[in-house]
Order: sequence, then structure tokens, then C-alpha cells
Amino acid sequence: MPKNVCTCIRNICLVILILPAFAQDGSADFYKQNCASCHTIGGGRLTGPDLKDIHLRKDDAWIKKFITDPQAVINSGDPYARKIVDESRGIIMPKVGGLTPFIVESLLILIKQESEKEKSIFAGSAISDRPLTDADMEIGRELFLGTKALKNEGPSCMGCHTVAGEGILGGGRLGPDLTQVYGRLGGKTALAAWLSSPASETMVPIYKKHPIDESEVLPLVAFFKGKSAIHSQDTGKHDFNLMIFGFTGLAIVLVLFDFFWGNRLRSVRKAMEKG
Repeated sequence: MPKNVCTCIRNICLVILILPAFAQDGSADFYKQNCASCHTIGGGRLTGPDLKDIHLRKDDAWIKKFITDPQAVINSGDPYARKIVDESRGIIMPKVGGLTPFIVESLLILIKQESEKEKSIFAGSAISDRPLTDADMEIGRELFLGTKALKNEGPSCMGCHTVAGEGILGGGRLGPDLTQVYGRLGGKTALAAWLSSPASETMVPIYKKHPIDESEVLPLVAFFKGKSAIHSQDTGKHDFNLMIFGFTGLAIVLVLFDFFWGNRLRSVRKAMEKG
């Protein structure tokens, strides 16, 4: 038998043997790190849709294509992809780093297996659902600014992000402004899930080694919720003040215009009367 045929058969056998094992072990870790922050399997919507029985709603080829490159499917005008974006308040799933066809296939197998269970291990966050307090908000602010170190020695949020009214220099610019992140991601549950396992390409390598501790998640959520509420009120006041200043400025300009232009006309008229 030709050597290349033997090699091909050997690789196929390895895939047959390894794929189920990876789907049960490696794919679960991959899902937890890259998908669980936005999706549950049977636990309801977070930022993105619940993936339970997704294979019954769309065929395997579509699911694999979307996992591989969500933006490309959305840009193609696919109506189901557009529906996902609309239901996610315009948030588009980022392209996941490190994906291969093998991993995509494994993730699909995992989702199917977990969908068949009465309760998936990815049904939702185990973080306490207790009410948020003012003390949480203050601790969250300290964690965001870095005046209180994260337990697992991860970098503070402010190194890459800004929040309105916080920090003398305003924070970093590598990541997006987080002033309204509480509402943008869909509230307490979705934001807590994201903080528990940040899935952006920039954050994954960092927080995989230095995860945000469960005890730190709710304080950060409380801080972002508070800032979102304050900023919304300040925005309304700012718009009202801007309108008042605008009318006041216009009135001053008109008065000055009348003063200088009126004097000019009067001086011309006097000259003509003398002539």
C-alpha cells in the first residue's frame, strides 16, 4: 500500500479516536473560556442566544460557518444572523481566536450532547444572585481603578478601559469605554457571566491565567451598574444645560450685534443728515 495512503488512513483513525474525547474534555474547556460568557446551553439568553437545540433550528453547515466567522455570515445578509444581532441589541459576536475546523466540529458535538441533558453544565452562572449593595459598588470601583488588587493578580480594568468620571488621566484606550456596559450587555446576569470568563481576543490570554475571582465579579457589576445610572442622569442634565447655554449665547450675540450694527447705522444716518 502506498505510503501516503497509509498516512491518510492513520490520520482518519486518529480523528475518529480523538474527536469524541476532545468533544467531551477539550471542547468543554474551550467553550467555558470562549463561549460561556455570552451563551448558555439551556439557561436562557445572556448577551447572545441560548444554544440549546441550535442544531434543530439551523443545519450543521450554517452553525459551523457562523462559529468560524460571524461577521461574514451577518454581512452576507443572512436573515437569521441579522435576527441574532437585533436580539443582542446590536452586539456582534467577535471572531474567536484559535479556531480550527477540528475545534468547530468538537464544539458542535458538545452543544448537541449538552442539549440532550436535563441540565447542561453550561446552563448558567453559579455566581450568587444576591442584591447589589453600596459596599459592592465601592469595592468594584477600587478593583476597576487598581487601588485594590485582583486576587488572582490580573491587571486592573482601567489599564485598558475608561469609565466616565474615573481616573485623572481617564484610563486606557485599548478597550472600549465601559460607562454603559451594564446596559449594553443586558444587565446583571449577562455582565457577571462576561466578567467570569472574558472572551475577547485581547483578554483571553491574560485572564485565562489570572481569572477574575467569583467574589470580585458582583462588586464590579455593582460599580458598572452605578456608573451607568449616574451617567444617564448626567447626560440628561448636560443636554438641558447645553440648551440653556445655547439660548443664552444666542441672546448675547444678538444684543452685541444690535449694539454695534445699530451704532453703525446711526452714525451713517447722522453723516447723511449733516450733508
